[in-house]
Amino acid sequence: MVAETAREFEALEAQAQTLMATFASAGHEPVAPAALQPADVYLDVIGEALRARCYVFTDPDGDEYCLRPDLTVPICRLHLERHADGAQKAKYCYNGSAFRFQPRGANAAHPREFRQCGIESIGSSDRELNDANTLAIMLEALKAAGLNDWTLRIGDLGLFRALLSAIDMPERWRERLRHQLWRPQAFREELVRLTELPAAQSSAMPEELMQALDPEDVEGAQRHVAQYLDQNHVELIGVRTLEEISRNLARIAADQRAERLPVATANLIEGYIGVNAPARAAGARVKDLMRDTGVDISPALESYHKRLQLLADLGVDVTRAEFSAEFGRSLEYYTGFVFEVSVPDLGKRSPVAGGGRYDGLMKLCGAPADVPAVGGAIHTERLLKAVRG
Repeated sequence: MVAETAREFEALEAQAQTLMATFASAGHEPVAPAALQPADVYLDVIGEALRARCYVFTDPDGDEYCLRPDLTVPICRLHLERHADGAQKAKYCYNGSAFRFQPRGANAAHPREFRQCGIESIGSSDRELNDANTLAIMLEALKAAGLNDWTLRIGDLGLFRALLSAIDMPERWRERLRHQLWRPQAFREELVRLTELPAAQSSAMPEELMQALDPEDVEGAQRHVAQYLDQNHVELIGVRTLEEISRNLARIAADQRAERLPVATANLIEGYIGVNAPARAAGARVKDLMRDTGVDISPALESYHKRLQLLADLGVDVTRAEFSAEFGRSLEYYTGFVFEVSVPDLGKRSPVAGGGRYDGLMKLCGAPADVPAVGGAIHTERLLKAVRG
């Protein structure tokens, strides 16, 4: 057993060296960010699905830390330590462990501690070219490690955001739909709620209180809610603050007074989310869908096709790419192009590589403004298994 473990370690190290050599030759600087990270940054930016799988603890000084569940956030923090505004162009590569609780139990494909070998490109404003370069480098590294039989799944959260922006609806509804995209069932339930009569959604709320709330006056809403609780002898129980409760009730009040989302508009959104086709055909399908409904997202579609052409120019076989409009990966900090590379033996639930664009993450980590950024990571244990067959 010890000998087998030693051979496995040596094989992983040799594979990592091959991957890192490919990344370094493409101009990425090798770095080693800390495995121990401030928990608040992660818990704020990674999304609900992964937040529940973080290993979090409090040190003797009372500070909360976590073992990094991925390496992208640590790279962002490292970049900000070097460049306070975050806007400086830089390209990094890394090889290190990540840690995630596995709710269905750990196994060889989904261990609680695993290695990631990847790249991050920060600060380049040529988004389509940087997206294409990142994916091309990742595929080149996989090929150098001996992987040739793979399938590619891509998505584009930029298309989805463009669609929501082109539709007439309150901004708070756009925020809710964007937030629920990663949870298909919750997304569809939210879409149904927006098409129902607003009053039917909040009939259980005290009418007098709801009428008094002004969604644009948060402080006033908080005073009204506090007064209502005091008059009715209701105590705050649980973790939500008076401010959070007041904001939520103000949003409900705003929904009560809003026109419902037309069913045709909800059907358009559902139609887009249902697009799943080869990458080039998918672009044409989305274009037809928009033309039939009179919604214009031409700039986002042009960006999508430009990226595909750049990938082809870089030697990527885009005929092997499948587009899924619903695909957004498990990390909620992605904002644009996303991808996953899978192999037949492991299936889509266990991709060997993945990544995407995260233009808002640097700001969430402390930068004064959004910074364009894209990256990808290879799950090295899965890659080794796939190469060995």
